[in-house]
Amino acid sequence: MIKKILKSYDYSLIISIILLSIFGLVMVYSASMASAVQRYGVSSDYFYQKQKLFLLGAAFFFVLFSAFPYKAMKSNKILGPIVFLSLIGLVFLFIFGHVAGNAQSWFKIGSFGLQPSEFVKLCVIIYLAAVYAKKQSYINQFNNGVVPPLAYLLLVCALIAIQPDFGTAGIIALIAAAMILSSGMNFKNFAKLVIIGMIVLLPVLLVLQGQIFSTKRVDRISVLKDPFAVEQTSGYHLANSYIAIGSGGVNGLGLGRGIEKLGYLPESHTDFIMAVIAEELGVWGAGFVIIVLGYIVLRGIYISLQCKDPFGSLLAIGISSMIGIQSFVNLAGVSGVIPLTGVPLPFISYGGSSLIQLAIATGILVNVSMFVNYEKKYKNNTQEQKKHSSKHSGNVFQIRT
Repeated sequence: MIKKILKSYDYSLIISIILLSIFGLVMVYSASMASAVQRYGVSSDYFYQKQKLFLLGAAFFFVLFSAFPYKAMKSNKILGPIVFLSLIGLVFLFIFGHVAGNAQSWFKIGSFGLQPSEFVKLCVIIYLAAVYAKKQSYINQFNNGVVPPLAYLLLVCALIAIQPDFGTAGIIALIAAAMILSSGMNFKNFAKLVIIGMIVLLPVLLVLQGQIFSTKRVDRISVLKDPFAVEQTSGYHLANSYIAIGSGGVNGLGLGRGIEKLGYLPESHTDFIMAVIAEELGVWGAGFVIIVLGYIVLRGIYISLQCKDPFGSLLAIGISSMIGIQSFVNLAGVSGVIPLTGVPLPFISYGGSSLIQLAIATGILVNVSMFVNYEKKYKNNTQEQKKHSSKHSGNVFQIRT
């Protein structure tokens, strides 16, 4: 039994996740060496050593959740605490939270920080997958099948938005939209949901337009046109990101030889780590990251299509959507396609909360894949053998009579 389970794991997916995480660890060291000393006054390997600890913790959770049967998570005994703890965690931020990046979104314990909103993304995915899987028989009944789960989603997004962290709230909303669209409901109900959402959102935008469209956020949009025109003010981050990417060219300057990370490019080991990768390793390094991330996302979508269990299928689509959306938002921000939002690049950027949450999420994805492969290889074979055996027994019986 154990041998069959081990053979059913998706090792191409596992290897992709491991390769990307190790590559991220190396790049965190390269990108943070100078800023650790100059900006933070710590040793050059400070962030590398912390990221290494995060990676070891992430490895533990990855193994744990890749072995934990995902189907157990849809039970109310697990789903109830997930919903309760996610909401309580977000509420407690307003009492005990630490402000960083103009948002009160962190719990600070010594030199370590925990960002609950990272884990809330996964809570939303598990909750929506479980609820919509249970509602499959009446998924097209708008009032009973579509609307009820959205109360939790709206409450979560509201609590995160008022931190204020509109970027994370928007990402959670997009992940939820991908899951709802894939839940099996017809397009008419989805369109109705979008219209109602716009009607609800419009008054909120009008009332809070001063906070949502603050001068700083508007500058992030206007700077996209020409960051070099305001290079010393609002365009500083993006201009230096462009310089780093352009300097790398095809082959890059060489690992550890980047210039922009030497005090010019802020957040070089977090939000702008891709700019450092492009500068030091060129198109080859950036291409490696994009291709492996793309493979993980596409593999997750393939798993969701192959999975016959609605809960597993929705889990896979939610997790792959989360990785894909976050990757796009980070890469598009660094390259000036969309405004900067401070979203980390999955598996690559420095950060314990993001890395551990991704480890749990991809561990669940690997477990879903394992069940899909196991049922394909062994369950179907067993059923075929039973059918063949039954047919053969019938023939013998007929001959004897």
